[in-house]
Amino acid sequence: MNNPGQETGLIASLQAMLDGGRDDALLRFSLGGALLSRQRASEAVVHLQAAVAHDAGYSAAWKLLGKAQLAAGNERAAGDAYRAGIAAAEKKGDQQAMKEMRVFLRRLEKDLEK
Repeated sequence: MNNPGQETGLIASLQAMLDGGRDDALLRFSLGGALLSRQRASEAVVHLQAAVAHDAGYSAAWKLLGKAQLAAGNERAAGDAYRAGIAAAEKKGDQQAMKEMRVFLRRLEKDLEK
């Protein structure tokens, strides 16, 4: 996804699917990720929140939501997303996602202490 034109086309295609009535966790996750890659963090947050509303156990969506919240300047909301993601990953047995989000959360908490 290094080509901005392709990314913009992807966003338009995903948005068209959403506008056409399809609405599920994977679509929202994909749209949020595409928006975040274009530095459109606030818009990404909306779709990633919808992704986890569709599937609260979607640990990858929680992780990306934390990243998007952080990029949007919402540090506390990022921490909340990582905590929820850790719980979701733990419940699913997704050790890798759990470890990654714990690292992200620790870094964030250190930054907030400064």
